[in-house]
Amino acid sequence: MTLEFRVQHDVATDADPAPRTAPRGRVRRVLEHLAARRTAAQLRRLDADLAELADLQRVLSEARAVVDRGWIQHAWFAYVDERGRTRTASSAAATEVAGRPLVGACLVGAVVDAAGGPHAVHSQPVQRSLDLVWHALASAEGSPVTWCPAPDIRMGRVRDLTRWNDSAGRTADQVSGLLLTAERVALRESDRIAERASALRAHSGGVPVLS
Repeated sequence: MTLEFRVQHDVATDADPAPRTAPRGRVRRVLEHLAARRTAAQLRRLDADLAELADLQRVLSEARAVVDRGWIQHAWFAYVDERGRTRTASSAAATEVAGRPLVGACLVGAVVDAAGGPHAVHSQPVQRSLDLVWHALASAEGSPVTWCPAPDIRMGRVRDLTRWNDSAGRTADQVSGLLLTAERVALRESDRIAERASALRAHSGGVPVLS
């Protein structure tokens, strides 16, 4: 007699296991999180740019007030020394003005004074403010500002502003007017950045922006 053994097979366990994949919902949440982080970082940079431009507008407005109080040519500053005499100081001797009553300044000197005085001559507020003034003088109206030029280019622009200030027939009203135009340039740049931020928020759609 032949014995026959029959083994029942469980198809579910005998078949090769299917490859395991991450749930689609989890992948989507990770991608949304990364997109939100990128958007938040971009918005923080744009907010910082807006804050800086607001400060530059303040510097330019205060520089205009310096010029209105007293404008000079062929020197950066006019000040009163310890003997009560009015003296002038060039860029090379600008530190002599520190702590002394200022009675006049040229275009560049007014920006330096408004941004903190001679010790701040190499600071970013001074450099960025002068970028705006040079742009107001030499660039087409409505064109975007070129920030952070190479050091030799920036020095050349300072010389351009100095020559313009010192040219024959120049008036304090013209210098004040140029500073006012630079303020408008800063305002236009602020509007551009605000539009970019608004477009970025709209593009992000429903993606939450992380703080």
